[in-house]
Amino acid sequence: MAARLVKQCTYLLREATRVSPAMAPVSRLRLARTAHKTLTFSAISHSSHSPGSLTELVEKDQVFTPYPERQETDRLIEKATSPQELLELVGGDQSLHHNHAALILIRLSHLLSEKPEDKALLIQDIRFQQLLHLVSSQIATVWHGTLVKLLRSLYILALPGTSKELQSVEQEVRWRLRRLKYKHLVFLAESCAASMQEQHSKELLAELLVHLERRWAEIEDGRTVVAIMMKAGHLSESLMNRLEDKCLELVEQFGPEELRKVLVTLAAQSRRSVPLLRAISYHLVQKPLPLTKGMLLDLAYAYGKLSFHQTQVSQRLAADLLSLMPNLTSGEVARCAKSFAFLKWLNLPLFEAFAQHILDRGQNVTLPHLCSMLLAFARLNFHPEKEDQFFNLVHERLESALASLEPTLQVDLVWALCVLQQVREVELQVVLHPGFHTRFLEGKCLKDQSTLQKLLHINATALLEHPDYKGPLLPASALASKPSAPDKKMTPLQKELQETLKVLLGSSERGCLEVATRYGWVLDAEVLLDADGQFLPLRDFVAPHLAQPVGSQPLPVGAKRVAFLRWEFPNFNSRSKDLLGRFVLARRHMLAAGFLLVDVPYYEWVELKSEWQKGAYLKDKMRKAVAEELAK
Repeated sequence: MAARLVKQCTYLLREATRVSPAMAPVSRLRLARTAHKTLTFSAISHSSHSPGSLTELVEKDQVFTPYPERQETDRLIEKATSPQELLELVGGDQSLHHNHAALILIRLSHLLSEKPEDKALLIQDIRFQQLLHLVSSQIATVWHGTLVKLLRSLYILALPGTSKELQSVEQEVRWRLRRLKYKHLVFLAESCAASMQEQHSKELLAELLVHLERRWAEIEDGRTVVAIMMKAGHLSESLMNRLEDKCLELVEQFGPEELRKVLVTLAAQSRRSVPLLRAISYHLVQKPLPLTKGMLLDLAYAYGKLSFHQTQVSQRLAADLLSLMPNLTSGEVARCAKSFAFLKWLNLPLFEAFAQHILDRGQNVTLPHLCSMLLAFARLNFHPEKEDQFFNLVHERLESALASLEPTLQVDLVWALCVLQQVREVELQVVLHPGFHTRFLEGKCLKDQSTLQKLLHINATALLEHPDYKGPLLPASALASKPSAPDKKMTPLQKELQETLKVLLGSSERGCLEVATRYGWVLDAEVLLDADGQFLPLRDFVAPHLAQPVGSQPLPVGAKRVAFLRWEFPNFNSRSKDLLGRFVLARRHMLAAGFLLVDVPYYEWVELKSEWQKGAYLKDKMRKAVAEELAK
């Protein structure tokens, strides 16, 4: 058996030396494949048959169609400047091989990409139909790279999804997905994913995503992973997870543009991938990467949208943007202020520059940009140095335009002015008018409920901070406390504070937890102290801060209401002990309503280890609040 195998090998090698030297490399590939088949067959067969000429075997075994040599037709296709020049090649003297028809369609899509009005005329041209038929009949012989470009071109030419030729190309791509190189899969994801969704080619798109995910280890460069992440990452959760892992692996190779694209993509999909964000932040801080104005704005937007706080990155963004302030437009300034507001990062020099930018341009700043700036200032409770000038400009612009704005935006703006203590009575009257707020009182969606909450705060501002305000006000029905969501999860601080207060009070008659006021704020707890600092039965006395009072007795002389307010980590500006504007407004309202405040910030509570320490802490806080009141 072994001797027969050696004899067969010797014969094959001798035949190989007789093959013409002019054979193309492709023929040599066929020779190797044919020799492998013959050897395998000889090893299995026990009959000593004599194979024919090896050259004949090569000619019979059509492994694949070689790409033909460059012809005159290829040059004419490349140099064509109009669709007519390309269509004249169909049925002309030029001979078209299996790739020429596909190349003509690709070139047609390029020429017509900027002329959509000509596509309908082209599709009706009989020569175009002949071209499609020719491609469809020879689709199996079109090479891989040309095939994926052909599919993109057919999408660009807006062929209907029911077109048999388009379906034929899509089906051929599906059959070849396993054999396509990864770069071809990336090309399809970049250029065809959106069209596949629009053309209802869901099966092809699903298979493409599966192959991209299964072969993700073949990604070798940052450009590829970024391209897939941007174009197809949002279509598959598992694929996006793989791409994030690959980004972590290749992030050292990324330039500033790749980093920008990854961050913007994560922000667009609201994917807060902390390991990847940390890695990107590290490279932004450690490497002296040149960042353009557009990159800085995009980075600020992404970090703000994802609420990812990295001190050194925020400092760099603020410093670089401050140096570019003279070159920023009003729209870019408003966008930047909004991003830093979402990030809760108050850089005083930068925000002073924002305010000065608005003052310098005055009436040239559009109202939407001015509104964005005002909302950003209110979120961070920022008061510019030239406060009077700035808000005079704001009131001047809103005087004639406020009533014409979208209702929700009107409420947001007046609420922002309440936070910054700059609201005027005429602005209060606009949003508290019965004809305006009725739509929100009856609303059931979350947006309407959020707007109603702000209306309650505006109403409280009118009652507590504007004693000369004559009305209108919200009706009593709107002030009724709304029950909190039953499935709302308590925070650790909230839970520990309530447990400590229960032990401290000893009886439910001495205080109340989770007190919803008519001002739109919820107190963590409320107690009533007499002149000697002893607890009084809370429910026996009148409570004007409640929408539905339960007691009837007037407060004893010297009695004091004490409100407990906890402040969680998200209630503060980033890296600061300054409360956000919303919570500053809450404190002001409770003080104006006659409460003594016991603030319980997270950074103080976390230092308390035992139950005894927590109880002593709250007692000490109450004594200090009473002492400060007596000192006044």
